[in-house]
Amino acid sequence: MYFSIIIVIFAILLILVLGTCRKRWAIKKICSMTPIEKCELLNSLIKPFGYCYDQSQDIISSRNDAWQREAGYMELFDRSAPFFNMVFDYLPVYFPYQNRTWLIEFWKGQYGINTGAEIGVYYADDLLAEKEFPYAHFHSVSDCDMLPLSFCLAKEKTTLAAVSKRTWWLTAFCMGQFSKPSQLYLNTSILFPDCDMLHSFLNSLRQTDLPEECIRSCGNEIRIQYGGPQNRHYSCFKRLIRAWAQFANRLFCRIYLCITRYFCSTVDKLLYLYYLLPFAFRKMLKPRRYCKHKIK
Repeated sequence: MYFSIIIVIFAILLILVLGTCRKRWAIKKICSMTPIEKCELLNSLIKPFGYCYDQSQDIISSRNDAWQREAGYMELFDRSAPFFNMVFDYLPVYFPYQNRTWLIEFWKGQYGINTGAEIGVYYADDLLAEKEFPYAHFHSVSDCDMLPLSFCLAKEKTTLAAVSKRTWWLTAFCMGQFSKPSQLYLNTSILFPDCDMLHSFLNSLRQTDLPEECIRSCGNEIRIQYGGPQNRHYSCFKRLIRAWAQFANRLFCRIYLCITRYFCSTVDKLLYLYYLLPFAFRKMLKPRRYCKHKIK
């Protein structure tokens, strides 16, 4: 019996020693790399997941050629999001244009250990009745139908990210930051190709709960302020699931920050995690968007 205890203690000590050696090796490895080498390596690692690293803002964003594009969108993805540790506010705007139903949707909230926001542009194969919206599958728009999008994400009075490009899916994720959706404010801008599309979108937007003072238009551009507590009501079960997901998100944020406490920037933290715990690195970037963009 005593021999077994000694073996167990020895095994634990060996694991601790090996872990310490690996940690020192990982830190030394990252410190020996140039900033350009770090960014190139991180981008090569996260590209298969559909993301890229923005060094100027220290955020993770999405690529136009992300694999998520093939999956499109269904309302089911939003409803099931809390089961995948994603707790966000969302504002879908369905509107008719050129003989098909379009959807532009806004999201802001907590995505696992990331505080983030998104704008997605989709359309159906043809015109849909309103009762079909909850069950319809929407395709991500093609290259020729992508729109110039931009948004600024703020947490209360602190700006977290500002992104802008012509795309079908604009995102910004702040790694290791925990937030309640009600703390986040999303100031967005969309430039439409013509006034017909703008007016159709605007008419549908005004049928949502968004206050009129949060909507501004100039020419073919529309600006929207989307933030603060939302009027969406959830069942008791859904509130419980969202609360549990946020509890887990806060816990995992703290674990992530504790493990990567030797570094300040996201690129260093992620590469350190990649060298130290490769499985955790892959798990973090894996199917965060499964429930919204199936395939992960």
